[in-house]
Amino acid sequence: MTDEVIINAENQILGRLCSNTVRLLKEGKKVKIVNIEKAVISGPKSRVVSGYKLLFTVRTMFNPERQGIRRPKNPINIAKRTIRGMLPKTPKGKEMFKSLIIYVGVPAELQGKETISFSNSSVSRLKGKYITVGELASELGWNNGRK
Repeated sequence: MTDEVIINAENQILGRLCSNTVRLLKEGKKVKIVNIEKAVISGPKSRVVSGYKLLFTVRTMFNPERQGIRRPKNPINIAKRTIRGMLPKTPKGKEMFKSLIIYVGVPAELQGKETISFSNSSVSRLKGKYITVGELASELGWNNGRK
């Protein structure tokens, strides 16, 4: 039985949201996440951004101008990369990853449908500073569909 679960990522901590999502994927459910740009990452803005920008400086000896680590810059790929790291590295893990869809905002076909949020990943747990995934993506070069 494959149910479809729609998760609202607004004001949810990214790591906890992703671990709860992986739990649902392991149960065989199809998961759709909306408002991923409003999820948060804990820590001061400067530390979080510098940690993500760190791997942009890594180059290879073969062709240092063109080659390097491919780092996700938009909110969808940042969240997918986080979830992918938590899934098993097997063919079953690939199938689980294929049953995941992430959206920036709420698409028209999901308007008005019931969404869930996880109480254990709420931003109210944080006492310190945090940054949203959308702000982080803007710092990394995401232009939100603008040219």
